[in-house]
Amino acid sequence: METGGCRMGGAGPGGSAAITLEELDALPEESPDSAYHSHGSSLEEEAAERMDDEEQERLLSYWQSVGRGHQVDVPRDMAEPIQQLTRNNNPQERQSIPFTLIQRKEKLGDLLYEKRQYGKAKWACIKMKEKQYEQSICLGFMKLMRYICEQNSSGLYLGITVPIVTIVHTNEAHSAMTQAVTVAYYLPEVLQDEPPHPFDSDIIIEEWPATIVYSREINLLAAILESPELCLRDTFIIAGYTNPAAANRHNEIWFLQRP
Repeated sequence: METGGCRMGGAGPGGSAAITLEELDALPEESPDSAYHSHGSSLEEEAAERMDDEEQERLLSYWQSVGRGHQVDVPRDMAEPIQQLTRNNNPQERQSIPFTLIQRKEKLGDLLYEKRQYGKAKWACIKMKEKQYEQSICLGFMKLMRYICEQNSSGLYLGITVPIVTIVHTNEAHSAMTQAVTVAYYLPEVLQDEPPHPFDSDIIIEEWPATIVYSREINLLAAILESPELCLRDTFIIAGYTNPAAANRHNEIWFLQRP
C-alpha cells in the first residue's frame, strides 16, 4: 500500500501464457480417435492444462520477485490463490462495503474528506507481527487470499469485497507505527449470516460494531480535519480498493471517530 503497505505493484506481468509452435510440434502424434480417448483426455485438454500451469508459474514468479524486494517469501502454495484472484479481478464483480455518507467536505472543488457510517458486520481478520510493517501486511494478505480462494469450509471462491483494510496502531507518543497490524476482509452480504470457516486457525471471524470514519485518499488527513480531537489518535486504517499487484491503485486512509 502507498504508505508502507504491501506494494506488489509496478507494471503488471507480461502477456497471457500461450503454447508455442515448438511445443505443439513436440506433442506426440496420435490419430484423431486416440487424441480424444487416450488416457481419458484430448490434446485440447492437455494444451489447456499446460497453459493453466504456465499461467500459474508466471504469476507466482512475478509475485515472488516483487515479494523479495520487501523481504517477504511468497511460497509455492500461493500459486493457485494468486491465479484465482487474478482471473477474478474484475472491477464489475467486486462488492463494495456498504456505508452511509454523512458529510462530504470540499474546498474549491477538491474533496478534502468524507465522513461515513459503516454498519455492524462480520469480517475475516488476521493479526500479524513481523519484524517490518510491510511484512506483516503482505503475509496477512496472503493468508486471507487462501481463505477467499477456496481454503474454507464451503470449498468455494468467496469473491472480492473492497476495500481490504489494514488496522494500524501507533506507539504511545504517536510518533511511529507499531509492528502489529490486523488485515481484514469484509464477508460478502450473502455470507454475513453464516461465514465459511477458515482452514487457517490464525484467521478469526469477528463482528465489528457500527463505526464512523473520516476518509480520503492517502494524504495529510489529520491536518485538514476541522476537529481532529474527535478521532482516535492511536489507531487508523489503510483501505485498499485494488489488487496489490495492480499498477494504478486506489487507497484511502481512515481515521476512526471516538465512541
